[in-house]
Amino acid sequence: RKIMFVATKKQAKDIVANSARSVNMPFVTERWLGGMMTNFSTIRRSVKKMQSIEKMLGDASAETNITKKERLVLGREREKMEKVLGGIAQLNRLPAALFIVDVSHEEIAVAEAKRLNITTFGIVDTNSDPSEVDFPIPANDDATKSIQIIMNYITQAIVEGLEDRKNDKDTLDNEPEAENDATGKDQYAEGTTLRKRKRTTAQPEAVAKVDETEASTETEVAEEEE
Repeated sequence: RKIMFVATKKQAKDIVANSARSVNMPFVTERWLGGMMTNFSTIRRSVKKMQSIEKMLGDASAETNITKKERLVLGREREKMEKVLGGIAQLNRLPAALFIVDVSHEEIAVAEAKRLNITTFGIVDTNSDPSEVDFPIPANDDATKSIQIIMNYITQAIVEGLEDRKNDKDTLDNEPEAENDATGKDQYAEGTTLRKRKRTTAQPEAVAKVDETEASTETEVAEEEE
């Protein structure tokens, strides 16, 4: 699951965008489109349209099929869509949480998250209501330095969380192999025990056969002497 970063304020745009890219998380720094989460299917169609335009413009064989004017129009449309939707192009489903800079400024995003029961984290200044988000962070949401410090902590926490999840997954993947090894050792031990038992059972029978052979030999010798 992903954490979406939302910051459309001028002083926070670049900081949030760079931090989100560093941990491969979606972000919105231009304009929050109404229904970006409550009408997510429509937003996904717009993203797919943007990606198809990019593919068309990047295809060398398409240059002969579209005119120069059409390429210009498509290029402008792609730039416009990239500006708004570029940060969520890889978001295939609703995010698990929202991190918001300036809760009062991003009221539409907060309202949509509440409606969908999505967890919200937010920088809350003195002019904002901390009860609007699940986890408020009291700080100055207009100062670039405070935004940068908080974003550094958030991204570091995300990196550590992703590493822990990866380690847990590797541990779970290795557990079946260990169980198989233990099962194999148990089966080997059982087989060895059974072989020993068979040998132990076979030994008295072999001794009896030897005794019978010796007895018959002694009888034959006695008859010859007589």
